[in-house]
Amino acid sequence: MPTIYSINVSDSGGVPKLPVKTAIVKFEGVLGDHNRFRMERKNGDPGRAVCIFSKERILELQEEGHPIDIGTAGENFTIEGMDWSKLEVGMTIKLGLALIRLSEPCAPCRKIGSSFIEDSFSRIDHNRREGWSRWSASVVEEGFVSVGDEAYLDNC
Repeated sequence: MPTIYSINVSDSGGVPKLPVKTAIVKFEGVLGDHNRFRMERKNGDPGRAVCIFSKERILELQEEGHPIDIGTAGENFTIEGMDWSKLEVGMTIKLGLALIRLSEPCAPCRKIGSSFIEDSFSRIDHNRREGWSRWSASVVEEGFVSVGDEAYLDNC
C-alpha cells in the first residue's frame, strides 16, 4: 500500500522543504508551508495548493548521480509505493484524512536546480519525460496527515 514517506514544509518559502511528522492540509495548502509562487504570483491558485513527488523517482535520480533528496525538489508530500507512471490529471488521492485532486504535472524551475547535475532541473519535466514530474494538486477535503499514513488513489 502506498504511504506518505515524508511531509515537507518551508515557513520562509523556497527549498529545501524540511520534514515534519504531521501537518494540517487546508484548501490553501499545507499549514506552515509558504509558497510565494503559489500564493502571490498565482493569486492563491487552488490547483497548486500542494505538491507531491515519488520517493522511488528520487532514489532513481540519485542513482543517476543527481544530488536530489527528500524535500529538495519542493514537494510537500513524498509518496512511497505509488506507480508514478499511472498518475493523470483529475485523479484523487487520499492522504491521511485529506483528499487532493491532481491538477497538472508540476513544471520544474531553476529554484530546484541544485538538486540536479549541472542544474539540469528539466530532467523531471513532464513534457520531456512523462511519469517523472512532481504533481500539483488542489485540496478537495481538508484534513490531518501524518508520516506513515496511507496514500491511495480514491475513486470518488
